[in-house]
Amino acid sequence: MTSQPSAALPQTGLTRHRRLREQGSLSRNDLDAILDAAFVCHLGVVIEGRPLVLPTVYGRDGRNLYLHGSVAGRSLAGGGPVCVTVTHVDGLVLARSVFEHGVNYRSAVIHGEARTVTDPDEKLAGLRLLTEHAAPGQWSYARGPSRKELAATTLLAVSLEEASVKIRTGAPDDGTGPDAELGLWAGTLPLTTVWGAPVPDPVLPPDTPVPAHIARREGTRQG
Repeated sequence: MTSQPSAALPQTGLTRHRRLREQGSLSRNDLDAILDAAFVCHLGVVIEGRPLVLPTVYGRDGRNLYLHGSVAGRSLAGGGPVCVTVTHVDGLVLARSVFEHGVNYRSAVIHGEARTVTDPDEKLAGLRLLTEHAAPGQWSYARGPSRKELAATTLLAVSLEEASVKIRTGAPDDGTGPDAELGLWAGTLPLTTVWGAPVPDPVLPPDTPVPAHIARREGTRQG
């Protein structure tokens, strides 16, 4: 992934923080970090007057988010407004009062127009970004897409210029209030996701080694 020079995210009518402003961030570095720590987003579109939200994999460069799908998918027609979200849940915030419970999280909401990528070079580069984002090293290891496969694939590009970022960390907020006298336990319950051991395809010859770029992810944290 490529990062832009550190800069503040612009505030627009769609991205201005109206609630929980203290959790809002205008840092482009925070946006990049949230996007780089995941590889599945939720794409929101309007199809025939009805909202539709779909999970899909993505990749990015310094300017665009690239989203992948089938040419048969109505949500990937391009040319219309979309909303893309990425969320990490880092733990539960368990307070003394149920009202004060919450979640430690990192989230990014990106607004823009979905552009169908038709330039062959950009399409191939975007698919490489997407593949390498999910599985670094896999693009050069596996067979590349054929002409037929490329024709059957839609790639959308969404500008990263209009985005909203929110981050919540830390302990419950009721430690100095009246509920602190209740004598109840309060704190956080962290949540982490760790890559497991690679599981080979059952039909794979038993002497086929696990490539290093996959093996070294075992036991590492995702997100």
